[in-house]
Amino acid sequence: MNESPNAGADVLADTVTQTHAVLHARLRSAEASRPTRDRPRAALSAADPFLASTSRHVAAANAVLAPAARRHLDQGHRRAHELALQSKRLEIALGQLKAKLYGSTFVVRRPWASIWEEVERELAATRSLELQLVDELVAATDAERRGELAEQLYRTERRVPTRPHPYLPHRGLSGRVARRVALQVDRFWDTAEGRMVPEPVRPHRGREGRIAQYLLADPHLPG
Repeated sequence: MNESPNAGADVLADTVTQTHAVLHARLRSAEASRPTRDRPRAALSAADPFLASTSRHVAAANAVLAPAARRHLDQGHRRAHELALQSKRLEIALGQLKAKLYGSTFVVRRPWASIWEEVERELAATRSLELQLVDELVAATDAERRGELAEQLYRTERRVPTRPHPYLPHRGLSGRVARRVALQVDRFWDTAEGRMVPEPVRPHRGREGRIAQYLLADPHLPG
């Protein structure tokens, strides 16, 4: 028998909530960072952890939450499709941010304020959609299954691409193959550029305390 959505803390809901809290904090850190004479790469150093962790979470959510929705929810195929569409919108915004950071001529005339506004809007929309999807999964599955999904989300985030790839397929066999290829390419460039990729949020119960502990311990955020 399924549990009530309000029956105490839920590890899947907590993991997704914590992840988005960390992503939002990294976004704020990146947005506030400005290059200086002594630290000309300060903006890149602050934005890279946000780009990497957000790209990873988007890919993992489509690899884990979308199949769970199709399997357990009455409108699961529609919900998975909505997640794929919103993920693409967020990845396009992340791609614009990455292009601006690395000096692409395609976005040289686009103001920074416009870039950040788009990223914030699409990240917030993704968060709302994911939390609604998780609420529906809480109502439709038992605690053991949700614990498995939380662990699967964590493990998947550690082995998916670290950069935005909005035009790769997000679902099915083609999506899995495309992510594997993109992961190898991203790992090569991460190593070549000395890029730091943060560890994903591990599943834990107790939302408030875990968020605070994770943020305080995050080396990619200002102290």
